[in-house]
Amino acid sequence: MALIELSYAEAAALAVQHAMEADANVVVLGEDVGRGGIFGQYKGLQQRFGADRVIDTPISEAAIMGAGVGMALAGLRPVVEMRVVDFALCGMDELVNQAAKNRFMFGGQGRVPLVARMPGGIWDASAAQHSQSLEAWFAHLPGVVVVSPSTPQDNYSLLRASLACGDPVVYIEHKALWGVRGPVDTALTVTLGQAAPLRNGDALTLVSWGKQLQACAAACEALAADGIAVDLLDLRTLWPWDRDAVLASCARTQRLLVVHEAVQAAGFGAEIAATAAEATGCKVARLGAPRIPVGYAAVLEAQSRVSTDQIVAAARKLVA
Repeated sequence: MALIELSYAEAAALAVQHAMEADANVVVLGEDVGRGGIFGQYKGLQQRFGADRVIDTPISEAAIMGAGVGMALAGLRPVVEMRVVDFALCGMDELVNQAAKNRFMFGGQGRVPLVARMPGGIWDASAAQHSQSLEAWFAHLPGVVVVSPSTPQDNYSLLRASLACGDPVVYIEHKALWGVRGPVDTALTVTLGQAAPLRNGDALTLVSWGKQLQACAAACEALAADGIAVDLLDLRTLWPWDRDAVLASCARTQRLLVVHEAVQAAGFGAEIAATAAEATGCKVARLGAPRIPVGYAAVLEAQSRVSTDQIVAAARKLVA
């Protein structure tokens, strides 16, 4: 096993590079991809593979997504860059009514093996239109896979797995993780729909994904100091989500706390909590952002963040 140190953005770029080297049908299209993307997640790829495979597009998300769907139906495997999830709303018809439905409506005659990269989450000082966490929208959508990597390793391995998937994948990287560095093993393969156990404990099951894992990990350290051992799971894939791993943990701990950066109302945490309660009878709690737009000022933006202290307090209340 040879580990290399990469940033979250570099790991993604390397994943796309390796996929393009292995399969000539893998192409990239989107705004600014030729210069490496606004986060450096395509750095060097147009120079390596040419403008015919790393394609700069006009500023039209509907056109980008529509072209990606057409390419996929024609046999290519496009990486469709939306810049941020907030901008993907301009291409929703092409994703929701075309990419997600084609395989079902035409009896499997067409497949849409595209990966739509939609960086999500709070982007520092970027306000309400550039800081949304919309993963629950896509988890609600039949016909798509939804992925949310939290580490450089997962951003390499999950992106490779997504590019090999035969169905459309909504791939939600966090806008604030691009510079995070960590070890990456390019030989490590992961399976979509498989959670990653990060800590073992029997007092409480804690489930999260994306950047929110950082606050959850810090909360686990604080709880451990008080003798509260937490089972921490990184969901990694929101659809399909790892019911077996979550339910096995909940059956053992009999307590579940789901934490996400997205607004708590109608968030995906509710699906996990309800499923666990129905299947195991465990006590459940959810923790997410209030139902408010993300503010521009730091003091307002902070109101939309789920803090370590909030997670610790919710966990202590659940185990009391």
